[in-house]
Amino acid sequence: MLKNVVAVVLEPVHPFELGVACEVFGLDRSDDGLPVYDFALASDRPGALRTHAGFTVDVPHGVERLAEADLIIAAATGVRDEYPEPLLDALRAAVARGARVLSICNGTYLLGAAGLLDGRSSTTHWRHTDRLAERFPLTRVEPDVLYVDEDPVITSAGTAAGIDACLHLVRKLQGAEVARGIARRMVVAPHRDGGQAQFVARPLPECDSESLGGLLDWLRHHLDQELTVDQLAARAHMSPRTFARRFQQETGTTPHRWLTNQRLLQAQRLLEGTTEPVDAVAARCGFGNGATLRHHFGRWLGTTPQAYRRMFGNSAAGLVAQSAATWPGVRA
Repeated sequence: MLKNVVAVVLEPVHPFELGVACEVFGLDRSDDGLPVYDFALASDRPGALRTHAGFTVDVPHGVERLAEADLIIAAATGVRDEYPEPLLDALRAAVARGARVLSICNGTYLLGAAGLLDGRSSTTHWRHTDRLAERFPLTRVEPDVLYVDEDPVITSAGTAAGIDACLHLVRKLQGAEVARGIARRMVVAPHRDGGQAQFVARPLPECDSESLGGLLDWLRHHLDQELTVDQLAARAHMSPRTFARRFQQETGTTPHRWLTNQRLLQAQRLLEGTTEPVDAVAARCGFGNGATLRHHFGRWLGTTPQAYRRMFGNSAAGLVAQSAATWPGVRA
């Protein structure tokens, strides 16, 4: 059942992430035949709570309101060393009686503090995944996904991934038609492919060593060439074995992984800033053909080159085409 929904907020409130919960569950869309939820805000300290944007949000309910909820949403807030024990107790009690909890962005930390991540997979914004894993070692952190459903605990990545998680839960409990209806009113995709890896800036460690620094600069300008470890070792005047060991020591990764990362970064730049065909992009980056590029995009970034270009390309025509494909009535 999904009827009674409570969003838990703590200072400083993050307005966008809270707004996600309010937009999905707090609006009356009965004119479109969609469900109406009993939606409320609650906190351990009800009243006017400040946001990080400088205004306040009026929160009328205390933690006792969680006892009625079918779904409790932990909206993003500043990550704390400690969380109010009455709130943690209320979260534990809610899950024990059968309620679901869903976190948006670093709201995952609140669920972790309540012990609700123990033995479960989870995620959060990509900037906070390492810290989440360190702080809550009993959870398996998934850094490259938009959300994780470990029913009754659902965790989502940063900001807009909260929309994905909320719509996923609606689709799961109330059907695809309801989820599509809410998504259409919000003018968002009812389901996004891929994960948050495609949003992460992923530079590898810089190498300042004189032994490899010049070689790496050369490689960045010759990514279109087919290169083997033996060839690179010869260029560095080392044996292949010594070269592989030195490369690992000075870059923190293998030659193959380093090259693949650099080629993907170059492909991302070309997909963002040019209209070159995918096969041409693949050739310029050393992947040879579009099929190989698509394989690496799927494996490393969780999406396709075409989808990445639609999302991040600077072509206005591409954005219109994406809208037209998603929403009837939008003309290219």
